[in-house]
Amino acid sequence: MQPSGLSDIARRTRGAVASHNRNAGGGPLSKYILTLYVTGTSPRTKTAIDNLSRICAQELEGQYELEIVDVLEHPQRAEDEKILATPTLIKQLPPPLRRVIGDLSDKQKVLLGLEVRAASPASKHGT
Repeated sequence: MQPSGLSDIARRTRGAVASHNRNAGGGPLSKYILTLYVTGTSPRTKTAIDNLSRICAQELEGQYELEIVDVLEHPQRAEDEKILATPTLIKQLPPPLRRVIGDLSDKQKVLLGLEVRAASPASKHGT
């Protein structure tokens, strides 16, 4: 009965993000602009969306906008962004532009790739 599983997930994610942004009150420079490129509604897609949603909620404290793009529905956009593998997360803002490829299950690598400092100093590791 679902028209498209990914469309439903994307709608819910964007709605949640929009309400976070309204409540945050931060300036435009403090907001992260993220785009997650995925392929269909595979388990890997769901894992990446779940992992990213959790990381954003814990570490970005509502200071983000997240767009989910299915490369099967928007192949030209994926080509324009030179997406060679999915899932791929792109941080547009704040500069510099950064990419993280994979299911985003390693929180520390995602934070490092996006140049986001973890909320807790105890989470730093010397490896």
